[in-house]
Amino acid sequence: MKDEDVKVRGQHNRNDSEDDFFPDRIEMPEELESQDDFLSEISESLKQQVNEELMQEAGGTTEEMSNNKTKKKGKKKALTITLSILGVLLLTVGLIVGTPAGRNLIYNAVGGYVSGRIDNEEAENKKPSNIFGDHDEGDLENTDPNLRKEKYVANFLIAGVEEIGGGGRTDSIMIASVNKKDNTIKLTSIMRDCYVEIPGKNSNKINAAYAFGGMDLLVETVEQNFKIKIDGYATVNFDSFESIVDILGGVDIELGAEEARYLNTTNYISNPAYRNVKAGMNHLNGNQALGYSRVRKVVTLGGANNDFGRTLRQRRVLNAIFEEYKSKNLFELMSIMDQILPLIKTDLTGSEISSVLQAIVENRIFTIENHRIPAEGMYSAGRNEVGSVLLLDFEANVKELYRIIFLDEEVTPTPEVLIDTPN
Repeated sequence: MKDEDVKVRGQHNRNDSEDDFFPDRIEMPEELESQDDFLSEISESLKQQVNEELMQEAGGTTEEMSNNKTKKKGKKKALTITLSILGVLLLTVGLIVGTPAGRNLIYNAVGGYVSGRIDNEEAENKKPSNIFGDHDEGDLENTDPNLRKEKYVANFLIAGVEEIGGGGRTDSIMIASVNKKDNTIKLTSIMRDCYVEIPGKNSNKINAAYAFGGMDLLVETVEQNFKIKIDGYATVNFDSFESIVDILGGVDIELGAEEARYLNTTNYISNPAYRNVKAGMNHLNGNQALGYSRVRKVVTLGGANNDFGRTLRQRRVLNAIFEEYKSKNLFELMSIMDQILPLIKTDLTGSEISSVLQAIVENRIFTIENHRIPAEGMYSAGRNEVGSVLLLDFEANVKELYRIIFLDEEVTPTPEVLIDTPN
């Protein structure tokens, strides 16, 4: 069974209505080409409301109208001022939300806020780039010709960093691709035991690249081996991951009986007080979710095993986090993001964050797809000087990655072969 074929409970089905998960956008004219007509409509509406108010008051006697003449003048003036202010506010909202330039102001403001809260020290000396390359041809022309880059896709490397005992390896590596052509976010796990060439180092497992040279070397390693342009990265360590899940209020994950038994009898859940999960649906806190994400020695619900099972669990947790985000209202999200952003490290600048936000909102990109590299039939398992490894058919896997991310034609896999090479 392909691990990507295992359905995640609660995952947004691509056939579901997006309105089931997100509030409707404010629908305004795409272009206010005739602003005079727009203003006239508001003016006429205000006049009509004022006249209706005066006609209702005219229902009294002549004596009452005479006695209340001064009051009516005051009411009329107050009503006119109130409706005028309301009209100006509606016009302002229309101009901001209903025009590309106005919405850009919103995206830039949000991008600036995120940039100010998130840990992006790595971006301080970085020249901001046009993530999608849709405004400046030079952005694509300056890309390494050996790396695939398309205007409708932005690729980001996401890493979960293990810092136990002062070390530093990536326990999870994913490419998150924002695709404006089919309006999806694709999460593609890269198995950490993939045997790859690491620039300037001996070949090793891909998760060793971070230990040798941090995210810069990991990005370079992914680009060199998979021939794809990475536009930025984000990292979260174990402690931050726990905090993020706890700030959200936990996540819903379904466990198999063997998974539940294993988590309750090992130290993957580091706090013994939380070793109380059960088979079936569980609402996991941060400590429990982290433990679940790291398990590899028992099969997942659905049958995936070893590191294939672990990467599937990690994608399931990310999907569960996404579902929790969607269940929050605007005010809850503002508070949550204010707490979560400082826990994330990235090299994205404020303008780059704004560009990604704009692409997601304008294209209503609310669907997540889950994939894995190496794909079935495109690797062999073996052992060499660095231990148990996955030996990839890189040509086939690169084509498969292009199919996933860039929507290229499908690749026909070759049979899987088991290789056991002595140390």
